[in-house]
Amino acid sequence: MTALAIRPMMTLPPEAALPHELTTATAGPPITVPRPAPIANRVISDGFPATAEGALGWLTDFNETALRGGDPSTYLRAYDEFALARAPSPQGSGPLALLSSFRDEAGIRPGELKPGLTVTYEVSQGLIKGTTDAGRFAVVCTLGQLSFDYQGQSTRMGIGDCQALRWTGTAWRIAPGARAAYAASAWPGSAESVAAGYRPLTRDGVR
Repeated sequence: MTALAIRPMMTLPPEAALPHELTTATAGPPITVPRPAPIANRVISDGFPATAEGALGWLTDFNETALRGGDPSTYLRAYDEFALARAPSPQGSGPLALLSSFRDEAGIRPGELKPGLTVTYEVSQGLIKGTTDAGRFAVVCTLGQLSFDYQGQSTRMGIGDCQALRWTGTAWRIAPGARAAYAASAWPGSAESVAAGYRPLTRDGVR
C-alpha cells in the first residue's frame, strides 16, 4: 500500500497548469464514475460504491465541495471529518497550500467572508493510480479547473490532487499511512494532462 501511495507521479512545469491549447489525444477511454446514492444530511456523500471508480467519484465530490469558496478552513473541516485516524496531516495537501497562498496574496484571512469572491473547482479528468488489499485501498487523482474571481480579477488554473483512500465497509475515507505522491497539475484537456495519464470523466454516462 505504501509503495503504491508514494510512487511518484509525472512532474510538469508550472506553466502546464495555465490555460492553453487543448488536444484531441487521450490517455484512454473515459472513466465513468457513479453518482452516489443520496444520503440525508450529507454535503459530501458516502453513497459511492466499493470500487475504484467509486473512490474516484468520492474524491471528485470531496474536492469540488471542499474547495468551493476557496476558504482553507472549509477544506480543513472537510478533511478532518473524512480522514481516518493516523491519516496524513491536511497541512501537506497541495490544494490547501494553494488556497492559503491565494488568500495570503489577496489579504483575506481564513474564515473571512469577502463579497465578490468566487472560487470553484470543477473536475473534468481523473485517473486511477491503482488498488490493493482486494480493492479496499485505492489511490485516485482528480484534475480540474480551479477558478478564482475577486475584485474584477480572474485566475484559472488546472489543479490535480491525489489521495490514498480506504474502504471502511460502508464508505471511502482518506487512508491512514503515507501521503499519496503529489499529483501532476495540468490544464485539463491539454497534451500535458494526457501525458500525465489523466482521462476524461463521465458521470453515469453523461460527460
